[in-house]
Amino acid sequence: MYAASVDRPERNRAFAASLELDYPILSDPGKGVARAYGVLRALGLYAARHTFLIGADGRLLDVDEAVRPATAGPDLLSRLERLALPRR
Repeated sequence: MYAASVDRPERNRAFAASLELDYPILSDPGKGVARAYGVLRALGLYAARHTFLIGADGRLLDVDEAVRPATAGPDLLSRLERLALPRR
């Protein structure tokens, strides 16, 4: 599992540490990945929150375009169970 953000690495490290995350937040300050995934907002200042589930074979399995930070964890677990994907 990875997260991605258009923020700089030092900001992502601090954010991950503040939440005690056990997975990395990848930095995309050039916004190329956000643009490629179609999540870069119109003004190009930030990316919309989306969850992409990508299989081990590289296929896109599911996309959540309505991510709510308060319930993102349980929502992800529900999607994994619905798709019959193993949890970490």
